[in-house]
Amino acid sequence: MQVSRNTFWAGCLSVLLLAGCGDSSEPKSQEPSKDVMTEVTAFYAANPDFFGFKTETDIPPNLIWEDGAEQPEIGSPKATKGGARYRRMQDFPRTLRTAGPDSNGSFRAYLLDDVGMTLAKPHPQTGEMYPGLAQAWAVDKPNKTVYMKLDPRATYSDGTPITADDYMFMFWFYRSPYISDPWYNSNYSTRFTNITRYSDHMISISLPQAKPDMTYFATSVRPIPRHHYKEMGEDFSDRYQWQFEPTPGPYIIKAEDIRKGRSIALTRLENWWAKDLKFYRHRFNMDRVQFNVIRDTAKAFEAFKRGDIDQFGLGLAEYWYEKLSDNAPDVEAGYIKKAVFYNQRPRPPFGLWINTARPLLDNLELRQGIAHATNWQLVIDQFFRGDSSRLHDSNDGFGEFSHPTLKGRAFEIEQALQYFAAAGFSQRGPDGILINATGERLSFTLSTGYASMKDVLTILKQEAAKAGLEFRIEVLDGTASWKKTQEKKHDISFVAFGRFLEMYPRFWEHYHSFNAYDTAFLEDGSINPQRKLKTQTNNLESFAIPEMDQLIEQYRASEDKQEMIELAHRMIELHHDYASFVPGFYQGFFRLGYWRWLHYPEEFSYKHASGPGELFVEWIDTAAKQQTLDAKKAGEKFETSITIYDQWAE
Repeated sequence: MQVSRNTFWAGCLSVLLLAGCGDSSEPKSQEPSKDVMTEVTAFYAANPDFFGFKTETDIPPNLIWEDGAEQPEIGSPKATKGGARYRRMQDFPRTLRTAGPDSNGSFRAYLLDDVGMTLAKPHPQTGEMYPGLAQAWAVDKPNKTVYMKLDPRATYSDGTPITADDYMFMFWFYRSPYISDPWYNSNYSTRFTNITRYSDHMISISLPQAKPDMTYFATSVRPIPRHHYKEMGEDFSDRYQWQFEPTPGPYIIKAEDIRKGRSIALTRLENWWAKDLKFYRHRFNMDRVQFNVIRDTAKAFEAFKRGDIDQFGLGLAEYWYEKLSDNAPDVEAGYIKKAVFYNQRPRPPFGLWINTARPLLDNLELRQGIAHATNWQLVIDQFFRGDSSRLHDSNDGFGEFSHPTLKGRAFEIEQALQYFAAAGFSQRGPDGILINATGERLSFTLSTGYASMKDVLTILKQEAAKAGLEFRIEVLDGTASWKKTQEKKHDISFVAFGRFLEMYPRFWEHYHSFNAYDTAFLEDGSINPQRKLKTQTNNLESFAIPEMDQLIEQYRASEDKQEMIELAHRMIELHHDYASFVPGFYQGFFRLGYWRWLHYPEEFSYKHASGPGELFVEWIDTAAKQQTLDAKKAGEKFETSITIYDQWAE
């Protein structure tokens, strides 16, 4: 995890469902080249309380240093390097930037989240920290500061050493208006109070509060290569649209491997600086990871069965039980393996995100009616064959921070009709859909980028009609749907965010009015009649309530775990009462089919892993690939492999 936004979720329910839409147009004209470091240095000087410059003699002498060395290795010692992995993506990414407009799509995981490096990360099995770009860290809780010894071996993919100056620059970068990214601008201006450089390889980061997870938060930042952005300016978005940022991670993207609208590939660095380190030596094994655009899921599945794709997510019941059943010829013959792995972690909040800034949807009774007119249980029973569970709010899976008793509203037609009547919709039209006194229909567009789950929306549409509610289904490609939602042009969006492995849920980015409107309220707390929607944020519900703002600010300021738990429960209740999110479902596992030349560790994955590809522990056996293809041609068979890994089932 980086200290970054939750991103659009595209996981193992099928295959990668969102990556963006290719833009083959030429970039706009750029500013003349300049060296931004003069501006950066002046910014440091103008903010001496935030940017500190000291020597190692200023470091407190009695710190207790940790290095995570006791944590277990990740991956298998049996893993071998080499080979190419072939994957599918539904759409082409809109940009290679990881900040700024259109940068929050799911392909960002392969630019940053899954393959990038931070100072340290939570171990996917234990949840404890293991080292990344830091060799060791020490916490000074009274002074709300974490000290980090940077690994002097660390370099970017272009060979440039990573030093303390890249972390200093990072704070300027994320606070800069050039990136046109309000989430980063706000987060890096308010969630940290100081960074101090002691030497090339020693820094400290201070936080406004000594929160229970302060080590995690302080070490989750990443360096920004200042040499790459030396010409940064007002044209940032266009200048860096298709430039691959030098990375401390194992994979790069070469210019010749960017075939807009068609494919993109990761290439492993043979001389990656961390390739022999304990937590990385058995990971990132493939020499090349090729992503080909296959927009239609059915066609992607056919490509998988041909062996053009090495793996296919089987989270959808029709694929697990029918299209690749246990007695499918390729499964019985042992060419394709099937696996289910149960995990424990925060759950992607699949559900209906209602834009309360849209006409009619600002009415509470109407939203409550929508919740009771939405039959998620039938979706679970019929579409998922009972393999999913009902999500009860948008923050399930955070342990004691999740609400212990609150339940999502049940499908109840009479209850829905009562709420709709209270909102002015009490008469049915000739097609059974409710109308109000002016003849306006109770009808909303329900948008999604999940083409493989369009039948979910069909079920919801049919059931909602029983309560007089019309859902106009709109299935867009993943990028177009996400863009529409982030621009707040949706009525209701069926979507989910990926969740990081964090101690407690985030509320600010989804529910604070700062991320809904430019100025949501007047000084007296009343609604600002001139307020304007703020786009490119994760507040998809245009959620703006003064009480929630106050609770969020109290939650962010709190250093007491028990107080934070109580505040989290209150905010979850407040969000539930507002009825702007209709919680859907979650799966407590991931499942997949994969060709026998793709190998995983003996235990397959880790307790807190979100999916099979997140940790890059798999590897390609090129000899087994040729053996399998030859055997299939000759009609020879291998042992059938269908495995359920339930050691971490809830």
